[in-house]
Amino acid sequence: MPMHKTSAWPLALVYFGLIVYASLYPFSLWRDQGVAPWLFWMAPWPRYWTRFDVMANVLGYVPLGFLLALSALRTGRVRFAFSSAFLVTMGLSFTLESLQVFLPDRVPSNLDLVLNTAGGALGAALAMIMEKSGVLQRWSRFRADWFIEESRGALVLLALWPVALLFPTAVPFGLGQVMERLEMALAELLADSHFVEWLPLREVELQPLTFGAEWLCVVLGVLIPGLLGFCVIERRIKRIWFLLWMVTLGVGATGLSAALSFGPEHAWDWLVTPVEVALTTALLILLVFLWLQQRSAAAFSVLALGVYLSLLNQTSTGPYFEQTLFMWEQGRFIRFHGLAQWLGWLWPFAALVYVLSLVWHKDSKN
Repeated sequence: MPMHKTSAWPLALVYFGLIVYASLYPFSLWRDQGVAPWLFWMAPWPRYWTRFDVMANVLGYVPLGFLLALSALRTGRVRFAFSSAFLVTMGLSFTLESLQVFLPDRVPSNLDLVLNTAGGALGAALAMIMEKSGVLQRWSRFRADWFIEESRGALVLLALWPVALLFPTAVPFGLGQVMERLEMALAELLADSHFVEWLPLREVELQPLTFGAEWLCVVLGVLIPGLLGFCVIERRIKRIWFLLWMVTLGVGATGLSAALSFGPEHAWDWLVTPVEVALTTALLILLVFLWLQQRSAAAFSVLALGVYLSLLNQTSTGPYFEQTLFMWEQGRFIRFHGLAQWLGWLWPFAALVYVLSLVWHKDSKN
């Protein structure tokens, strides 16, 4: 069977990396306790656990097992789909639980290992059932009907966009605001070395976004994934349906992020009149752009991303936003936050690399 360029494989790699990050966060104060890291497997079962911990450990590995099995199925390795997904998820969980022995803020658990492995097996079994029932074949037909052949990169980015929005942002849809935190982290890292003198000093401190700049960032934050979809969807009616689903998922993910940060009663506090106007403006612009060809959509995406990242990274996040991050980092969603944090920071930069490749590619449609 010929190799199929599936989006499942890159998504599995991304999710693999996010699980590693979430399991070893905050990567500080490593120490040796003088015991073998794998001895946790022979310890008694934990006496205290909650339903939330059980569900989080199982459900956290279901997508990885599903994506690993799916990538094997879509590339012709049907016989090894379940076994490879099961072994990889079990090996990953065992490795990460063993490494947690060296982290003071994490506690390795044989129960976590069993639950993680069960989640991976459940996800792999789900992929096998969907394959045998014909669901995956229907998805393949849907993908071929809706998207161009070389659409894997854009589909991965679009699938990750709502997840990236779960990380709290200073501006609605304002992903990629990393400069201030990067400067602070670099200064802290070099604080006791001579290299700290090499750090450039700002003549003027970063200032919060003005009302107009914040409104423009919201517009661009919606415009960018819309243009990304236009890069791989050719028919106009399908582009319109895509926009409706994109905005629904984006608004829903942002509302969920607010609910996790401040409580369900505040889920829609961010959806004020200026944000609604910005959303409407972005949709109107995208309706005008329905006739764009692939390379033109990619070129406009590059321009939008350049302005968007420049505006966000020349401004400060402010104490209110820092308090929001503190609430997330101290709360029960610490692992969930770990999964979304890097996506929230890096998604626009990954999108920029992708659309630049489309602009430079000779085979892109003008």
